Amino acid sequence: MEEDTRNLVDDLKGMSNEDVKRFLDSNRNALEIAIVNVSHDFNAGTIVRNANNFNAKAVHIIGRRKYNRRGAMCTDKYLDIYYWPTFDDFLEKWKGGELVAIENNVPECKPLGEKKFNSKTTLIFGGESDGIPPEILKKVDDVRYIESFGSTRSVNVGVASGIAMYEWARQNIIS
Repeated sequence: MEEDTRNLVDDLKGMSNEDVKRFLDSNRNALEIAIVNVSHDFNAGTIVRNANNFNAKAVHIIGRRKYNRRGAMCTDKYLDIYYWPTFDDFLEKWKGGELVAIENNVPECKPLGEKKFNSKTTLIFGGESDGIPPEILKKVDDVRYIESFGSTRSVNVGVASGIAMYEWARQNIIS
């Protein structure tokens, strides 16, 4: 028998992609992810991969459709990914919950470490240089930043997504 070299947990090795997705679908978390105009394709791929790792319910790509699927390490096969031309298009079909933007360059942002997440949350991530557009920030419930302790004021958006998703999971799944 040929070895399954996909980056899957051992219990899922040998399953077809469709069976892996069905299994994950039966255990999805309420967390959703929105990616707004992330210009570096590898960052978007990393966010998709992180969303799979935390078994997010869905990923919403708003604006640019293209992202580096190689960065996602084929995890996009196991997720529901939706594409929206604009944030308003996304909001029109969105199923509700709490919208939390992860941003670091606006006066209204508060520390992520002080956030108490709702179980049904959509985390929103923007591009590295432009961040999340101000018109979108006006429509969200909360804006949080990841505290920094070195000389840079922020981490890469792909890294930020993993930190924010972990904090949501720590509050809603782990504890």
